[in-house]
Amino acid sequence: MSTLGFIGLGIMGAPMARHLIDAGHTVYLNTRGTPPGELLSAGGIACANATEVAQKADIIFLMLPDTPDVETVLFGTNGVTAGLQIGKTVVDMSSISPMQTKVFAERINTLGCDYVDAPVSGGEVGAKAASLTIMCGASEETFEKVLPLLKCMGKNITLVGGNGDGQTCKVANQIIVALNIAAVGEALMFASKAGADPAKVRQALMGGFAASRILEVHGERMIKRTFNPGFRIGLHQKDLGLALQGARELGLALPQTAGAAQLMQVCAANDMADLDHSALVRALEIMGNHEIAKV
Repeated sequence: MSTLGFIGLGIMGAPMARHLIDAGHTVYLNTRGTPPGELLSAGGIACANATEVAQKADIIFLMLPDTPDVETVLFGTNGVTAGLQIGKTVVDMSSISPMQTKVFAERINTLGCDYVDAPVSGGEVGAKAASLTIMCGASEETFEKVLPLLKCMGKNITLVGGNGDGQTCKVANQIIVALNIAAVGEALMFASKAGADPAKVRQALMGGFAASRILEVHGERMIKRTFNPGFRIGLHQKDLGLALQGARELGLALPQTAGAAQLMQVCAANDMADLDHSALVRALEIMGNHEIAKV
């Protein structure tokens, strides 16, 4: 069994840490506030700060909201780096800037420690079910070292390339998801406005080439108006911001991504940033003055 640390115990991090505890590992915990009682009851050990976690654990996992949060936890006051010793490993499972990830990895490497960027896809449901897709950037040796631990939290685990490549893959994932949500929203709104039953349209489309996980899950959310967050619009906005920032730095145009980002901004401007990202359809409904369905 391994001695692990887990920093960031929110909607995603808490169930991920629980899987590691349930697998029999010693897990030191730190988060804003107090770690969830269920993790402590299961055997997790609370630490006062990130430095203490890094001092006690051989492999330290992070699951934090954004790039500045990761930078602060790693390098700020009472941060991870103050507690690292040669040979330890940092695994960042947050979704953050690929460019900054490369910088963070270099700084960790200069301390004689390994770094893995391992962002995830699958949302709260995948975190609870230990079925996350995990996209990794690391050396092959480091990846193989942490793979058994990642298998406690996910199913589809891929070494994409070196440091930063896992985050690049996650940004690509978020582009595809956002554009699919927008496409499903437009299709169901068109069908509803034309007088067809959107539920039956969705059912019919699920048997054809338009079938997708987004149509299956988020299409149902749009019809049933169940926008309680599995993955918040505000977080997806952040990810699309990373995509557009990266595109500028690379000299690329991502017009459809920019459009999806604007739809999410419409939602945020109407106090919907904390709704599930399937609620992106509300921006389309506001502009079209038509709701897909009423419950």
